[in-house]
Amino acid sequence: MSLIGHGGKEIVERVVDPKEAVEKIRGLTQIPIRDQIAREVIMISYGFFTPLEGFMTKADVDGVVENMRLANGVVWSIPIVFDMSSEEIAAKGIKEGDTLLLMCQNQPFATLDVEEIFDYDLKKMAAKIYGTEDDKHPGCARTYRYADRFIGGKVTLVNPPKMNEPYDAFFLTPRQMRAKIAEKGWERCVAHQTRNVPHSGHEWLMKHSWIACHADQPVEKTITGVVVSAVMGEKRKGDYIDEAIVLTHDALRKYGYFREDVHLTSIIMWDMRYAGPKEAIFHAIVRTNLGITHHMFGRDHAGVGSYYDPYDAHRIFDTISKEDLRITPIRVLEWWYCPVCGEVTYSGLCGHTKERQNFSGTVVRSIIQDGVKPPRIIFRPEVFDIILETAEKYGFGSAYVNDQYLAQRQPLFTVPPLEL
Repeated sequence: MSLIGHGGKEIVERVVDPKEAVEKIRGLTQIPIRDQIAREVIMISYGFFTPLEGFMTKADVDGVVENMRLANGVVWSIPIVFDMSSEEIAAKGIKEGDTLLLMCQNQPFATLDVEEIFDYDLKKMAAKIYGTEDDKHPGCARTYRYADRFIGGKVTLVNPPKMNEPYDAFFLTPRQMRAKIAEKGWERCVAHQTRNVPHSGHEWLMKHSWIACHADQPVEKTITGVVVSAVMGEKRKGDYIDEAIVLTHDALRKYGYFREDVHLTSIIMWDMRYAGPKEAIFHAIVRTNLGITHHMFGRDHAGVGSYYDPYDAHRIFDTISKEDLRITPIRVLEWWYCPVCGEVTYSGLCGHTKERQNFSGTVVRSIIQDGVKPPRIIFRPEVFDIILETAEKYGFGSAYVNDQYLAQRQPLFTVPPLEL
């Protein structure tokens, strides 16, 4: 099993046994971290962000902002940074050469070796990454919320989190995912990124991608798979609840809409930046590290509002060489329902453009909120049942994030107690 990840670097887990770590971390300056940083620490430590070994130094941030490359020349499109206010740095006496103990859920979690403390022009970062300085763009707004200093340096997970149900069945590290792909005998597999429950349009996006990925292969043997890679991160009111996303996608396999030997549901942790084409590159990098060979990109991938053309995330791959990004993009147009054809069909083939009926998010939301089982042409009945079941079990009666879910939801993971 190959463990070579993005940039040609071997995937190395920066994780130590808590029992071995206790003596090393005792007495270190403790820094509580927010959920976004905790998720990124996990991703870095298990190799999802290979070749990164920690939070970026200024040279890496500058390379990413100016040229979409790390300081060593490897393609990278989104800054991964650890921010802290200059007042807090001064109050805690933090200096380059220190090692900090990052605290999560009031428990020791990871160490951060302070290689560099620096500032950066946030307007410049936003403009270069998002193509706009507009603070209404959620990525720009996130950038402007950064504190006024960044700390670059390597991280090491010293107290691995325990994934909570139902996510524990779907979280696979790059090493585990590569082992799973090998176990299934897949020589190729295509990633389907999602933050939605799957209606039939999504199902056809995946099937389209599988067919494109498998096209030149013998039909007698299944060597190609679909990996649903659901993004778990910061939730906003109106989003689908995470439990509904993963369990409905898994239902497509469980109830036979995908064969057992061609479909796998998994999760990654990432707070969406909505950087459109730049984020598409980032998603491709993460899936490369998971050992996935192809990545589906649909209409308006990782976009928001009207900041990007719906197919900018397709075109950016024309600017990257195959040597720089070892994953093949599969570019897909829209799937819609055509009443003339009487089926869900592909916009690249169907000529009934005036009669087409898109899978409107508003219509889908209305169907779910009404709780009346829709026709099979929109939702598989088992998928719809699970949406309603997860709403009751996990969502306080709603499949959509609300204030109660934000306040009382089951967290994605729990950091075990660790006595110092």
